Amino acid sequence: MSMDYIKSLYYELLSYFVVRKPVYGVKGQCIKCGKCCKEIRIKLRNKKHFKIIQFLFPLYRQFYIIKVDDKGNLVLGCKHLNDNGTCNIYKFRPLVCRNYPMNPPSFFSETIDGCGYEIVKKEFKDYL
Repeated sequence: MSMDYIKSLYYELLSYFVVRKPVYGVKGQCIKCGKCCKEIRIKLRNKKHFKIIQFLFPLYRQFYIIKVDDKGNLVLGCKHLNDNGTCNIYKFRPLVCRNYPMNPPSFFSETIDGCGYEIVKKEFKDYL
């Protein structure tokens, strides 16, 4: 038996002891720049789907569409953002704002340049 085969069996055995296997993680911390509030990126197919979400979940009516980025993500703005980048409703902000960035992210997303957070792909060996 080769060492590579034994190593693969070892890793296969260890995989049964990993309770949760998220693929992505978050590094860093908030630097209070407000960029995440100025350009909120969400993965949706089109503007029509966002309008449906706003209809079904009134909380999302506080966001408006700025543009669609080059990767097809909707870029949203928030109606509660002050000119200096602070939030008017900070104590009562929605969970989507409180939990930014979601950890672990359910899909790979990118943070805005200059943000203190970074989304990283986690490899299986990172859990061992």
